[in-house]
Amino acid sequence: MKIIDIDASRVTMNQRTGTERYSYEVIAALDRIAPADVSFRLYTNGGCERLPPLSPRTTVRDIRLPRLWTHLRLGPTSWLARPHVLFVPAHVIPIIHPPTVVTIHDVGYRVFPDTHTTRRRLELELTTRWSVRAARHVLTVSQATKRDLVGWYGVDPERITVTHLGLSEIFKPPTDQYLIKDVQARYGLQERSYLMYVGTVQPRKNLTRVIEALAITLAAGYEVDLVIAGKRGWLSTPIEQRAQELGITHRIHFIGYVPEQELPALLAGALCFVFPSLYEGFGMPVIEAMACGTPVITSTSSALPEVAGDAALLVDPLDTNAIAAAIMQLIDQATLRETLRRRGLDRARLFTWEACAKKTLEVLLAVP
Repeated sequence: MKIIDIDASRVTMNQRTGTERYSYEVIAALDRIAPADVSFRLYTNGGCERLPPLSPRTTVRDIRLPRLWTHLRLGPTSWLARPHVLFVPAHVIPIIHPPTVVTIHDVGYRVFPDTHTTRRRLELELTTRWSVRAARHVLTVSQATKRDLVGWYGVDPERITVTHLGLSEIFKPPTDQYLIKDVQARYGLQERSYLMYVGTVQPRKNLTRVIEALAITLAAGYEVDLVIAGKRGWLSTPIEQRAQELGITHRIHFIGYVPEQELPALLAGALCFVFPSLYEGFGMPVIEAMACGTPVITSTSSALPEVAGDAALLVDPLDTNAIAAAIMQLIDQATLRETLRRRGLDRARLFTWEACAKKTLEVLLAVP
């Protein structure tokens, strides 16, 4: 019997965003697909009730500590337990650790340093540099992030395996139109034509240019709103101030974090999904929008072309006029919206958590 330890601390957070949702889904899928001679031991720091449903092969150890949990609790406890391997799904390997595999999601702080606070940039730089050196093997969620690790940190490409993310089963076109209207009414969006963005509100997501593109679209005579769904991150205040400066706050709805179960209805009711991010390690919201039948506008940068394929309009994220032009093109061309909708549905089917977990498990079991 091979025992695999997993850092499950990200799973138990109240509001899951990208890395937390990845941790949740990959743990659930690993538990589903592993052979009988493999078992898992999850380590948490409270919040065990938010773990996914698990089979008897998986046990949970709740080892709480308010601060420095990774280094003072996770690392020593796993090291003493002598697993075959420790899997860390989100960046930081403990200082004391058994053989470890880590997932590095992106190095956006290197590519666009001004979109992070100085403290956060330093934390990410130090933890990533340590983790890629300490790991027996590194997982990335895209070829783009793999190239970044090779280029920025000199990691041997043979030590990196790409495991594309998957898609939660809840993301699909709602069959009940009344459900769409009910969720829209809950957020004050009934009878409105709107563009949709989902993600943390922070500079890397390029929302200032999206707001400026909306202003251009409105000035051209189009009647459309912008819905921004996501919790506020660092340096989010200037983004909201830009809407005030342009005098279009009545057209922009900052609706905060939206529970995952409500997102499909909001996405399906949108005219299009606008995600011209400056940098993404993967860009999960892109395939989630596609899976809901929503046409997508996204960036020519980082992993986004790799994820979107030919199923989205790709724009230069630094060109506000190009973003506005893409928005107006989709508003004007119903045929194009339908083409992207069909391509997006087909594209989204390529990304499954079972495929992600299968490749992840192969790497974990191969660690000497």
